Amino acid sequence: MEFLDKEPTVKAPAETFTGDAWFDVVHRGTGESRMRVNVVRFAPGARNAWHRHALGQTVHVTEGRGLIQARGGEVRPMRAGDTVYTPPGEWHWHGAAPEHFMTHLAMWEAPAGGGSETEWGALVTDEEYESRA
Repeated sequence: MEFLDKEPTVKAPAETFTGDAWFDVVHRGTGESRMRVNVVRFAPGARNAWHRHALGQTVHVTEGRGLIQARGGEVRPMRAGDTVYTPPGEWHWHGAAPEHFMTHLAMWEAPAGGGSETEWGALVTDEEYESRA
């Protein structure tokens, strides 16, 4: 058994997030382990930019209420206890609902042999965010 060093909390960069969000790296596998896990905390209305993961991503909401959307799909609500999987290469975004904080675990794998884990696109516009049902 090994306790892993804890990295400090990081403010999410404005290039890839709208609003205030922070993340903690929980696990960044090395060697044969390519698993990545971050805790991400979103202030009301905060969200990440459109992005996709080479090997997909699983998001598990631990607190609050959020929103998630796949490109071409509807904006869907998320609540504490919900788990959402986005398949490899699917453009999507996720964040807090307008009047609620939201915290989730973001889990994904790095490709074997290196390469890009996540490709970032444009920030989610207010119009896209507000198109929720």
